[in-house]
Amino acid sequence: MNDWTGNKKSAFTTIGATGHSETTRETNDFYATRPSDVMKFLGVYKEVPHKVWECSCGTGNISDVLLSLGHDVISTDLIDRGYGQGGVDFLQTTEMPDGCDCIMTNPPYKYATDFVEHGLSLLPDNGKLIMLFKTTFLEGINRYNRIFSKTPPLWVYQYACRAACALNNEFDKYSVRAVSYAWFIWVKGYYPQTCIKWIV
Repeated sequence: MNDWTGNKKSAFTTIGATGHSETTRETNDFYATRPSDVMKFLGVYKEVPHKVWECSCGTGNISDVLLSLGHDVISTDLIDRGYGQGGVDFLQTTEMPDGCDCIMTNPPYKYATDFVEHGLSLLPDNGKLIMLFKTTFLEGINRYNRIFSKTPPLWVYQYACRAACALNNEFDKYSVRAVSYAWFIWVKGYYPQTCIKWIV
């Protein structure tokens, strides 16, 4: 006799797929990045410039890892969460910080396409845009037309084991993750065929 009384939505909720969750998404779509996943990425991708703008810094998880590795980090966010400079709307900014030619962040997913377009518009030639997205960011004809058909990323670094993004840094809330994440890396002005690598 089957003792399971839930349904497909219950299963996805149990394993932490936010798109199927019973709870309301965080108002500003803030889901923190697990620091160990950031470190794992930076362990295989060694070409992050010294000075980095973390423009959606949240509680500082990405910034702190970069700082621990010796980077100079400018941390800003639309919302003041007690870390970096709050009240800075990245999508309304008009220039890069002085001496900075790299943006690295996990942006609010509902504005993911806008963040890519605006980031590329701000960066100087050869500047780097490094963003953490759901792997499904690769899908969608609108996104293809707006970004990938004209300005594809140079690299996609896919996690072989599921990375974690969590509300309130509650990374241990779910033992299994239903959402796949990857880092997307653009080099301004250089748009060859995209290559994929894995983070193991």
